Amino acid sequence: MEEGIVIVNQKDLVGKHKAEHENYEYLKYEVTPRNRFEQCYVSVYEIPPLKAGYPYHYHAANTEVFYIISGCGILETKDGKRYLKAGDFIVCPPSDKGAHKIINASDNEILKYIDFDTTNSPDVIHYPDSNKTGIIIRNQPGMFFYDKSQVDYYDGECKE
Repeated sequence: MEEGIVIVNQKDLVGKHKAEHENYEYLKYEVTPRNRFEQCYVSVYEIPPLKAGYPYHYHAANTEVFYIISGCGILETKDGKRYLKAGDFIVCPPSDKGAHKIINASDNEILKYIDFDTTNSPDVIHYPDSNKTGIIIRNQPGMFFYDKSQVDYYDGECKE
C-alpha cells in the first residue's frame, strides 16, 4: 500500500491502553497504524512504574529499535540486564541475539519511548521464558503455541 507523507503531532495521537496481566501494562500511541503501513511500524509507549510492555521475546524476521524519551528502565537481554535512560537507542536485531524485555525501573515515573519496527510478514516471535512461539501475519493479532506441542514434519500426513 502506498501512503503519502504523514505528519502527526504527538498531542493529536489517541492512546490505547493495554493491561492484560498484572506485570504488563502500557499506553500506546500509534504513529503508523498497523493496518495502513506495511513496512515500518512506529509508536510511542508509556509504561507505568515497575511494569513492562511485553514479555521477554525475540523476532525471527523483524528488527525493533527503541528510543528512550524519558524515565529510566531495565533492558533484559540474553547477556543480562542493562540500565536505560533518556537518550538511549536500543537496536534489537532478529534472532535470539536480539531477545529483550523493557521494564520501567521507577517507583513513580512513567517510562516513555518510541518503538520503530520493521514489519516483514510473516513474523515468528519466540518467548524463551514461557517456551512459546507466536506467528503474526501482516501485522494482525497472531496465534501463539507452546513449543512442547512441536510435531514431526510428516505427523498426520499418512493416508490409508
